[in-house]
Amino acid sequence: MPIKPFVLPKLPPKIDYDQLIGKITEAHRAIAGLDSLLNALPNPALLGRTMQTKEAVESSKIEGTQATLEEVLQFEALTNKKDETTKQKDINEVINYRQALDLGIKSLESLPISENLVKKIHATLLKSGRGANKAPGEFRKVQVYIGKYGASIEDASYVPPAANEVIPLFSNFENYLNSDEEKDKLIQIAVAHYQFEAIHPFLDGNGRVGRLIISLFLYEKKLLSHPFLYLSEFFEEHRQYYYELLRGVSEKQDWLSWIKFFLDALAIQAKKAESTGKEILKLYVTHKEKISIVNSIHAINLLDAIFVRPIFTTASLRKFVKIKNTQTLFSLIAKFVTAGILKEADPKKQRNKIYIFTELMELLNK
Repeated sequence: MPIKPFVLPKLPPKIDYDQLIGKITEAHRAIAGLDSLLNALPNPALLGRTMQTKEAVESSKIEGTQATLEEVLQFEALTNKKDETTKQKDINEVINYRQALDLGIKSLESLPISENLVKKIHATLLKSGRGANKAPGEFRKVQVYIGKYGASIEDASYVPPAANEVIPLFSNFENYLNSDEEKDKLIQIAVAHYQFEAIHPFLDGNGRVGRLIISLFLYEKKLLSHPFLYLSEFFEEHRQYYYELLRGVSEKQDWLSWIKFFLDALAIQAKKAESTGKEILKLYVTHKEKISIVNSIHAINLLDAIFVRPIFTTASLRKFVKIKNTQTLFSLIAKFVTAGILKEADPKKQRNKIYIFTELMELLNK
């Protein structure tokens, strides 16, 4: 059983590219297909906002957070969010994740993926909920270990590097991530993801930050024109194998198996995102034609808004829709319900009604 801190080799490792050419090509082709679709969207936000929320749900789920996409969107739709139940704490953690992703995307305008940026993301991620008392935005200064709940260090499955090694190891990670020496960017982020998780630089939130970095890297390196490719769903579906492969690199330097898995994740998730995007675009075009019977110049504004906020109340939607007159908005929503585009979550409810764009939610939950 490991007791001593792991002595983590610095980057770069030696990678056998010859055995990876096919998977590298497939992953790049899938990402290019997704990017082509994203560039064809009349408004990338039609896909982006809900996909970001879905990624936040999936990434948080890996860490044990129990909240569905519907629960998060319904929570955001309500304005009187005062109850501090375990469920709502879980939802807040998901929202923190999405806010951390938003912050990372915006920060890339002036910063590379660096210690500064990663700490800012971490501070946002852990600003509330579990981990809020575990030094948000600061590297760990103590030894940690990974194992089953309640296990001692003697029974740990992994003991990350010593605390005094975190800064030099992270500096090496940062230099590697921002260098142009690796032959392929997808290999670069596969290697970097393992290294970040192995360093385990924070007391808590390492897995979520590590997965955020993947999306930010693909966007920063212009492999995607919009940061809408997320791997957490794939990692969650193959959680045990994901952790086994990470351990395989640590214990046997088995980079090949890990990188093949990572490239598969990129290809599969890119194809899935492209397929979902095409269905969302088709749904948008269909409803754009349908609303032509709604005699209002504001109908298209409402349509765009519900693609961004598919679960909402009138009050929560108001700041996202370009309709200033409240009565006009009420009237339009009623017409969308009559047309079958929207449905009321609880038709008996008279105040604070929640509306659901069910067709979009069904696509997102496929």
